[in-house]
Amino acid sequence: MTLERLSSNKSFGGWNQQYRHASEVLSCTMRFAIFLPPQAEERKVPVVYWLSGLTCTDENFMHKAGAQRVAAELGVAIVAPDTSPRGEDVPDDPEGSYDFGLGAGFYVNATQAPWKTHYQMYDYVLHELPQLIEREFPVTDQRAISGHSMGGHGALVVGLRNPQRYTSISAFAPISNPIHCPWGQKALSRYLGDDEAAWREYDASELLKARGCALPLLVDQGEADNFLEEQLNPEALEAAAEAVGAPLTLRVQPGYDHSYFFIASFIEDHLRFHAQLFD
Repeated sequence: MTLERLSSNKSFGGWNQQYRHASEVLSCTMRFAIFLPPQAEERKVPVVYWLSGLTCTDENFMHKAGAQRVAAELGVAIVAPDTSPRGEDVPDDPEGSYDFGLGAGFYVNATQAPWKTHYQMYDYVLHELPQLIEREFPVTDQRAISGHSMGGHGALVVGLRNPQRYTSISAFAPISNPIHCPWGQKALSRYLGDDEAAWREYDASELLKARGCALPLLVDQGEADNFLEEQLNPEALEAAAEAVGAPLTLRVQPGYDHSYFFIASFIEDHLRFHAQLFD
């Protein structure tokens, strides 16, 4: 698997870079962004994996969140993959909607045609991408996972299903209970078909109720988020955590919306939360 570097910019003593590679899991070419802190020139560093939301790419977080300063201070790398497979052969929503298809992979392994050939984002995030990062860059196998909205859903699901692979999980405004919201019902029914048992494997609230979680969990939700009532349902996640005694910290932030202004305001808290749990 050959890496092609597309850009490299020095930032806070480290390097913010973008790469392209051929993904065997997704059967297409994929991009990812990585920030390597200055400490990576002398030793291997732990990684926070960031999963972005609907319509985003690997660039949104790196350009808008303002995370590099704190990551450089803490000696933590950040890796941000794209949000879906892409390419001429990759199917998209026939209606071109923003909440399904390209830019909306929902971090699932699709089982339905025509999506199943390429839309295997769960395996890409869980296995292929970390294997590539740990082979090609000066990083350890200590990992945390975080994300926003659809990516918050992905971070919670991947982390809850694989607690042995992560030290901590966090999310901004995650789609917490997708089997009960329009975004989730649309995506899960098309990617996974009618089997609602399969849907529950990609629902953080259902996973938490069924499996519990010993990993520290931090979730921030903006009180003025216009998607809060219809799509996000943090109350379901909070109730599930309470039912099983999971260590969830859910913070509702007054006045904040769903945008990257919200993420930039609290990303330092999340990076410090993860960094304190690395060895």
